[in-house]
Order: sequence, then C-alpha cells, then structure tokens
Amino acid sequence: MKVFTIDGKDYKLPNSLNAFQQEMYVHLINWKWRYITRESCKDGGYQYDAILPDSYADKYPMLYPDIIDAFKMHLQKYPFRVHKYFNHMASSQAANINLFLPILLHRNASAILGMVKPDLARIAQSQLDNGYRIEFCDEPFGNLNDKTNVSGTDADIAIAYYNHQEELCLWLVEHKLTEKEFTDCGGYKSKGRQARHDCSKSFSELLADKRSCYYHDVCKFNYWNITEANRTFFANHAYQASCPFQGGMNQLWRNQLLALSIEQDNRQPYQHVSFSVVKHPRNTHLDKSLGAYRDLIANNPKFSVFTSADVIHAAAMFADASLDQWIGWYPALYDL
Repeated sequence: MKVFTIDGKDYKLPNSLNAFQQEMYVHLINWKWRYITRESCKDGGYQYDAILPDSYADKYPMLYPDIIDAFKMHLQKYPFRVHKYFNHMASSQAANINLFLPILLHRNASAILGMVKPDLARIAQSQLDNGYRIEFCDEPFGNLNDKTNVSGTDADIAIAYYNHQEELCLWLVEHKLTEKEFTDCGGYKSKGRQARHDCSKSFSELLADKRSCYYHDVCKFNYWNITEANRTFFANHAYQASCPFQGGMNQLWRNQLLALSIEQDNRQPYQHVSFSVVKHPRNTHLDKSLGAYRDLIANNPKFSVFTSADVIHAAAMFADASLDQWIGWYPALYDL
C-alpha cells in the first residue's frame, strides 16, 4: 500500500497499479466517498480506500439498487461463490451484475442484447432463471471435471436464448473491469509438479503426450481431452512453440472449452454455445492476450469481444423511464 496525492487528495492505493487502474481506482474511490462512505478497509495489515468496510457487506452498496432483490433471489436459487472482494469498488463480479441484470429484468432485454449479439432473437426465459444464470459452471452438463468449492471454470454470466432459426442457444460471457490480465495457468507453478510435467512442450506435443500437463496428469482435468476432440477449432495450434496457456490465454481457453463441452453434451438442450468477453473500453491491457487467442482460433465466430460501452449504447436505443436512471448511473460509476 502507498499513499498517492492526486489533485490535492490523498488516496491509499496498491503500489502496483498501471495507469488505467490508478485512474479507475481514483474515480471509484471518489464515487465511494460521495455516495457511500469515506471509511477505508483494512486488508493484509494495510488500509485501502477502494475497499468498503465489512459493515457494508450485507447491504450490497456496489449494486444498482433496483436489482438487489432480484440478485438475492437468484443467489438463493442458484448459490454461487460471492467473491472475497465483492465490496471492492473495482469488483468485476459486481460490475458484471450491474451491467447485465438491469437489462435482463427489462421487457426490452431481447432487443437490447440482440444489438450486441446479432444472432440473439429472444431470451429463452424458460431456461435457467428466467433466461440467465450468474457464475455459470458446467453442472449438470459438460465434463471439464475441474469444479471445486473454491475453484474451477465458470462464466460470469450465461444467457439462454433462441436465435433467428428458433434454435436454443447458450451465451457465456466473461467480464473484465480493471484487470490487467486474464487468469493464467496455476498448474505449472504447483509444488506437486514432477519432471515429466513439461510446460515447454508445444501445443502439438502436449496433445500427443497429455501426461506432460500437470492439470491433465495429476488433477485429471479434461482440458486436453476436450481440446483434442476440437483441435480444428484451435486452427493455428501448429504455430504454438510452447504451451500457449501459461499466460492470459489460459482463462479464455478454459471458458471456450466450457462452451464446447456443453454444446457437445447430448444431455443438454442447447444447439449452439458461444463465448464472449466484455471489458471496459479503456482497458487495453487485455488486448494482447485477446489478439493472441483470436490468432490461435483463426477468429472463429464462436468467440467475440465487446465493451460495456457497447451495452450501454444498445440499451439507450430502447430506453424508457425504467432504464433511463440506470443508463445514467452505470457510466457515472464506471467512468464510461
């Protein structure tokens, strides 16, 4: 932690923030001071201005007020892990809920989201919880075999819909706010690794000898089995000189495997499953990994990227009194 003096004000911030993160943290702290509290929170022995005090945890001050009751009911119906830093002003989990829930609860949800995802004709409200589920994992479908109480692959939100051919589809979305990178692979850092777990092998070599991957050999995750079954999806894998999933592409790969495994599971009703990333429009730090992943899959249309500003713009086109306040609130909070 370090105290930064910016525009005559002192801010207690992490000392490893990049320029975009610092800009957003200062904006979010100013919003917190104005609308919630000036109290800071102690974490790891240090006080941080961007974290709300524990006394606010059950009040959900980071959520848009009109969605709190729906959020609580959804959490009761589909219990999921609320992140440790949900009451951090830069919580990506809270920002994701603030972005999608006001739309999904609105009568024009299909038209609004169809502006962002053109094949979406109408929300399938009979699926999941009125067409959506927060922190969606593959249960009871799919077979990644990596889900535990504290870890595993999930999508920040899943939306069930019918396309223009009346086929039932599922849309998995990963949301990023201020993160400088996607979650990377933890297997190559595990203390349980042995000599045979060689992360320097190429994509093709790992497909040929999956025991070289700690996740496959020890954890029994099905990442490489599903990848092998879908090797044509990763069209440019031959150009990968070493495992491409040690860096930021790891999270993209796992979420894509989640989508592919659900789509190919005969027990589930979805005919098409796609995966997208939505990010803050000024967060360019994710672009390198996104570009590398697009190259790996040869820009396959089952993966797409859009921004939170795109969503707000789409909502504004169908605005009415019940959305106008949120359309002003979200950009003000997240500095769009």
